[in-house]
Amino acid sequence: MDDIFLEDMSMELESNMSDYDYNYTDATPKPLCNPKYSNDLGSKLSVLYYFMFIFSLVGNSLVLVIIHRFERLTTVTNIMLLNLVISSFIFMSSLPFVAVYMQLQNWIFGNAVCKIIRSVYFLGIYSSVLFLTLLTFDRHLAVVYPLKASSVRNPKYAFFSCAVVWIVSAVVCIRPMLLYSTFPGLATYCEVHQGSLSFDIANKLMEAGFYLQLILFFIFPVIVIVYCYLRIGFTVMSSRIVSKFKTVRLIFVIVLLFFISWAPFNILTLMEARVTSCDERQMIEYRLQITRNLAYLYYCISPLLYTFIGRKFQNYFRQLMVKYFPALKKYISVTEVSRTNLSTKSTRNEL
Repeated sequence: MDDIFLEDMSMELESNMSDYDYNYTDATPKPLCNPKYSNDLGSKLSVLYYFMFIFSLVGNSLVLVIIHRFERLTTVTNIMLLNLVISSFIFMSSLPFVAVYMQLQNWIFGNAVCKIIRSVYFLGIYSSVLFLTLLTFDRHLAVVYPLKASSVRNPKYAFFSCAVVWIVSAVVCIRPMLLYSTFPGLATYCEVHQGSLSFDIANKLMEAGFYLQLILFFIFPVIVIVYCYLRIGFTVMSSRIVSKFKTVRLIFVIVLLFFISWAPFNILTLMEARVTSCDERQMIEYRLQITRNLAYLYYCISPLLYTFIGRKFQNYFRQLMVKYFPALKKYISVTEVSRTNLSTKSTRNEL
């Protein structure tokens, strides 16, 4: 099974590497398909990783500034948003290393960094998926069950939920820590490698990764997110909220963006793990280069997306713009509201 971290990175190295396949099935290298076109495209697209790193750094830092400047970490939404931002920071910290690896087609950072970066990547992307799911579920509770949920949605509930996400993500990341290591070939590679593991253990870890991605990080989030936003949409439409149509439109955009970025990448990844034909594998690898970048971009901007759909966070941003760029005051409408009042508003009013 190939992992979602640059699945079978040997397929993205230079074409002369394609004579060998370092898999668990045999200790002897075996013939592999020629990945030349996938390699060339991957090398060209690697520059996007630097862009995503910088954009995510600036955007997520802005979210932190807004939370620190205007909000209090006593509300459920803010606690979860902070954890989502941390998760995004963790994920994006691996992107420069991946970009250098793809451009040089050679791992230059050593075995320890190889294991750390691979594990950091998985920790970031797995926790991001679960925090997005958790935020969606919490928003569903606040909108659909505002009275009943008020007694449950407290800081203890938020801290406990976030702790569960981090624990689950960290446990799952033990697998890449064990499987990934550097090994020599025509260059130095940082890939899934049997190393000191036995064949049975390595094979079981690979299979476990396949089903974890399929069930826990794809099917489960999709079901929860779709269900929750459908319930939110029906609740808003049946209410007397003046801006209900705008809210439903925002909900539709969130779900659509999630599917565009996450679903194609996962479907192709799962297909790649099961194909045996050379032609099919090359076709999937080429498409993975595109869908992978869409998925990465979504996880870089997801904290911004989940923050700025709220009216109060939009107002916070306008306040910051007016403060640091006074000339914009005549073009930007800002509502001055106290920090205490804003931080205690319900999620229903944030939509």
